Amino acid sequence: MKFNVSGKLTYDVREASTIILNIHAIRSAAQTVLQESFMMEPYFKAEELIPVQGENRYVRFEVTEPCIVNIDYNALIDTSFKKIAGHSLNDVPVMQLQPSVLPYLSPSRYCQSDKLFRFANSRFGKIENSFEKVLALTNWIYDNVEYLSGSTNSETSAYDTVTEQAGVCRDFAHLGIALCRALSIPARYFTGYSYQLNPPDFHACFEAFLGDQWILFDATKLAPLNGMVKIATGRDAADTAIATIFGNVICTAISASCELAEEKFKPYTYDRKKPRGLSYL
Repeated sequence: MKFNVSGKLTYDVREASTIILNIHAIRSAAQTVLQESFMMEPYFKAEELIPVQGENRYVRFEVTEPCIVNIDYNALIDTSFKKIAGHSLNDVPVMQLQPSVLPYLSPSRYCQSDKLFRFANSRFGKIENSFEKVLALTNWIYDNVEYLSGSTNSETSAYDTVTEQAGVCRDFAHLGIALCRALSIPARYFTGYSYQLNPPDFHACFEAFLGDQWILFDATKLAPLNGMVKIATGRDAADTAIATIFGNVICTAISASCELAEEKFKPYTYDRKKPRGLSYL
């Protein structure tokens, strides 16, 4: 599917500062960047950085003097995915996991899977099929955690979300990841542009490693799974921040959009009767 995505940010820079942005759609076998533009007003020299391990694309630039900086990113993205029968999506034994997946088994800053071990195993541990297990915990989050804007902050963790039972998309994603890891299922944070998300914004969900591949889940159920354009993945939101700032800088405006660039689109969500996982190739 083809989507037009856009990310716009405005910063009030009070002193010479360095900003690292993470708003570019990744390039992968599942996602092709057909057209792309990145504009900055006023202009400062920027460089694109790609980690040695991973697909994320960062843009780093230095603002040398106090000013208002406007960022405008636009792209045409072609995505592809496949549906996989849920019964074939079992977890991979830890002894058989490839090294690149192992970091997504451990607790991280926002996903304290060690603190949620007893809860996760008592509630979901007896479910045999791993896809059904992750689907069950995703549905539990949707049913028991209220989506409430402004209810959390940058310090809120998965353990906090279980206690307070309220949060936004990043909190839903962190809780899903923590519960998966507590069940010995590798899971990672997914951030991107999302079609039909209302109101439009940067969106967060998560991927679980099942059947030797990453399968997408969204506990908020605010947007179709096949309407995602990936920006980044990581252990949690700390690895995938839209902006990392070094200096005295205030973000005064932020917006994101994802619009369909084709005529036909059939929203895809998980069906309990015919469970099939969705994987971006």
